[in-house]
Amino acid sequence: MAVTNKDETSSPNASSSPIFISADSLCSILTHHTLISHFRSTLPQASTILQTTIRQHYPLSSSSSLLLMPCWSSSPSLPYVGVKLVTHFPQNSALNLPGVQGSYVLFSSTTGQTLASMDSTELTLYRTSCVSGLASKYLARQDSQVLVMVGAGALAPHLIKAHLSAVPSLRKVFIWNRTVEKATTLAIKLKESGEFAEVSFEGCGCLDEVVGLGDIVSCATNSEKPLVKGERMKAGAHLDLVGSFKPSMMECDDEAMRRGRVFVDNEAAIVEAGELVGAFERGTITKDEIGGCLVELVRGDKIGRTTSEQITVFKSVGSAVVDLITAQLVYETYIRS
Repeated sequence: MAVTNKDETSSPNASSSPIFISADSLCSILTHHTLISHFRSTLPQASTILQTTIRQHYPLSSSSSLLLMPCWSSSPSLPYVGVKLVTHFPQNSALNLPGVQGSYVLFSSTTGQTLASMDSTELTLYRTSCVSGLASKYLARQDSQVLVMVGAGALAPHLIKAHLSAVPSLRKVFIWNRTVEKATTLAIKLKESGEFAEVSFEGCGCLDEVVGLGDIVSCATNSEKPLVKGERMKAGAHLDLVGSFKPSMMECDDEAMRRGRVFVDNEAAIVEAGELVGAFERGTITKDEIGGCLVELVRGDKIGRTTSEQITVFKSVGSAVVDLITAQLVYETYIRS
């Protein structure tokens, strides 16, 4: 693939050769604050003009797979086609390589030409966390003080920064992980970054002790057993569930679903997320009780939090729509800088 320098392009579809946007460049372009704002301003229109298909999943071997997630628009207001390509090779840990790797390719929907290729791992971390951050603007109490982060993997620092950007009143972050050292290390790293000088960060080893302190509880794990117990959640808490993406996975119990007013990022969550699928099967909640999806909150079609004592739940599974509008922001910022 040919690489075009930034100064060779002046408009979104002007380049005759594709550009490559590295992970470092993407991270220098995006901030959680700007991406949350971008979602808030573009998601209502984008959701009406962008088209997607069901994610395509192809087994490459007994353990490895290829996933394709396309999205496209024929509207001149958003003249793009995007495809996220992801490989899953879990055995790579033995080779000291990431198990999940991928690229995002952006095309012009006007001419069909390839515009850019960029790292999809960082793109996904930013877009996933900023979807949660945007939801917390509508569902969390805006006087929230304490964030509990469940999990200390690659997504955790992004979720913490997204929630801190969305709810500036937050002053304390507890980080829990099964391996306490990972939680403590992340807490130290965030403290030493100096990015949020007024916020204190602390790693902890007992989730049950801190989950009841959380005004916002954000979960990003691969757990197949409930971690957050609904009975321990405080009145007025907001529960953000990110980790599960298939029916066998769940990060909270049925009591959390029962106590909370539940919203989703998109309708796929209703059939993919283990917390919801299980709660429906057991009769804990019904599909009719889902409060709405994220774009309905942003447009004002649905009301989020209605009282300070209400518990809210947001379950996300991701979508190609937010992938594309994230890639749009990265690409357009890159060529205009």
